[in-house]
Amino acid sequence: MKEYNPDAIRNIALVGHGGSGKTTISELLLYTGGEINRIGKIEEGNTTSDFNSNEIERQISIAASPLHLDWNNVKINLLDTPGFPDFIGQVISSLHVADLAVAVVKSAEGIEVGTELTWDFVKKYHLPSAVIINKVDNEHSKFFETLLQTKERLSSDVTIISFPAKEGLNFDSVVDLIKMKLVNYGESGTKKITESDIPADLKEKAEALRIELIEKVAESNEELMNKFFEVGTLSDEDLLKGLKSAIVNRSFVPAFAFSSSKGVGVNTFLDFASKYFPAPNERNAAEVKIKDSENKIQLKCDPSGEPALFIFKSLSEQHVGELSIFKVYSGTLTPGTDMVNTHRDKVERLGQLFILNGRNRKEVSSLKAGDIGAVVKLKDSHTGDTLCSKNLSIVIPEINYPHPVIRFAVQPKAKGDEDKISAALHTAHEEEPSLESRYDGEIAQTIVSGQGELQLNLAIKLLKDRYGVEVDLVEPRIPYRETIKGKCEDAEYKHKKQSGGRGQYGHVHLKLEPVPRGNGYEFVDAIVGGVVPGRFVPAVEKGLKEIMTKGILTGSKVVDVRVTLFDGTYHSVDSDEVSFKIAASQAFKKGFMDAKPVILEPIYDITVKIPEEYMGDVMGDISSRRGKILGMDSESPFQIIKAKVPLAELHKYSTQLRSLTQGRGMFSMSFSHYEEVSKDIEGKIIEEYQKSKEEDKE
Repeated sequence: MKEYNPDAIRNIALVGHGGSGKTTISELLLYTGGEINRIGKIEEGNTTSDFNSNEIERQISIAASPLHLDWNNVKINLLDTPGFPDFIGQVISSLHVADLAVAVVKSAEGIEVGTELTWDFVKKYHLPSAVIINKVDNEHSKFFETLLQTKERLSSDVTIISFPAKEGLNFDSVVDLIKMKLVNYGESGTKKITESDIPADLKEKAEALRIELIEKVAESNEELMNKFFEVGTLSDEDLLKGLKSAIVNRSFVPAFAFSSSKGVGVNTFLDFASKYFPAPNERNAAEVKIKDSENKIQLKCDPSGEPALFIFKSLSEQHVGELSIFKVYSGTLTPGTDMVNTHRDKVERLGQLFILNGRNRKEVSSLKAGDIGAVVKLKDSHTGDTLCSKNLSIVIPEINYPHPVIRFAVQPKAKGDEDKISAALHTAHEEEPSLESRYDGEIAQTIVSGQGELQLNLAIKLLKDRYGVEVDLVEPRIPYRETIKGKCEDAEYKHKKQSGGRGQYGHVHLKLEPVPRGNGYEFVDAIVGGVVPGRFVPAVEKGLKEIMTKGILTGSKVVDVRVTLFDGTYHSVDSDEVSFKIAASQAFKKGFMDAKPVILEPIYDITVKIPEEYMGDVMGDISSRRGKILGMDSESPFQIIKAKVPLAELHKYSTQLRSLTQGRGMFSMSFSHYEEVSKDIEGKIIEEYQKSKEEDKE
């Protein structure tokens, strides 16, 4: 198998809205590069990158797929990412290791929400980028209008490299502004292309766009700018050098005309990518941390350096086990190399190394810095881990996934499946780290959370298909809090039990009063003269803590209460710790109900990003959810709404927001504070709690 040095490697992530054609483009690129011998179709479920059963069934990409091909002796690694917002975690992990992102945009529809969402992360990662304007063969194609949109909404640095000679159903050729040739593509699948002079009717347009391209390149470099002013153009050598550095510096975003179904534009794109897209060693060295230190170093992409890799994705296959997909950041990897997992302090020995095209694996003898590959059966290493030589001991920055926007509780259909569910959800998280699960002891439920209902439903399907565990997704209980607004000066309870032999006796007087919100619970021992012996005071406090954890009104935790033990009596024989524990909890119950008890509910900050035309509907919906709108901001062409909304009203909000905005709305949420609920809501909460208690008894 051919070996590639860093300067002959290109790592490209394909991003964009669902249905823009990323998977079909990947298929076409692999076919043109000779990696596959027929072009698969999404409708037929035989594409290289969408290979799992859920992707085939739903005809959408769910996981990012690593692919590769050779073009002009350059290895092009592709990461075909999902466009559906539920799987944004897969996009983020791909961008973490890519050296350039290509946004795929439909020529007829223009910029869609998925493109904008993923482009935000491209900017966040400061990644060089390019644009493919796809489906120019659509009868409603509007290439130049869509190009203008990309300039306005993605980057003002978008610059044409190829444009269609004619659009719509007859689209079969592009004008290549680098070669200044008309490139005509034969029937899809023939790989036939012919280059000819640009027709007279397109010559003027091509020359104007070529000047625009050269000016844009010259602007990125002072030396080139001076040459341009002196000569009026740039030599091919200067253009090559200038294009590369301008793309790396993110001051030039090349745009290509494309038809993934007809195969038009593919060679033009591959020629440009192999020549001008940045190699991993042409970008800034990765900034990494020295283990157990805040000190950072620059890790050069050098095949002769100490080996280091970062696992950015895991796949679990039935007959193979876990497959760890990684990028080599430094050194050269060979099978049998011992490496240290610096996150977990474990030594791992690398087994066989592979490069991937979807589920197809090719074994390789080595992988050099900058390349992407896979290894099977690592014992203790997972997504987000750094493996390096013991001489290096570094930690490569982890992937920051977005906060979950939807949560459900997992309800097993059969008793005794809890351990299986926990293990299966852990595996699901390894494959899709933006999917989170945890057992919440406060509400006694296992909570799964993520980026959308589809993502959670697929996780549940995985439990059934792979582990034979069936569960339902139900609305999670809300972690309410209980507190008091008034005082109870004397809550008394005497626990007395006599049933032959030694009895039980405990007697306490408590004072209950509220403390400022957030101060929690305070216990004051104000016993004078030993009326309650000191050895029983800890039992009183234990009884209070237990009853406060269980709650009085709704089974929710009691907070922000000061309890003072100021009096009581005891029996020299019958008093024991259990008696005082019971007396304390019962006295607290009585006193709590006399001290104006209230229920507090969790309030969340939400930030909603929507196109302006949906403002009225979305704001009305927030108000109907008892939300308080705090303010609005503009981020052209979007409006940003900030609000505080009770958690109880946010169940399935992400689904509703997508419905209200035709999939163009996004939101994030984070905990803010607890707030008292109104009396009518309080009544409903207590009623529901009592009802659930009755059902549990049955």
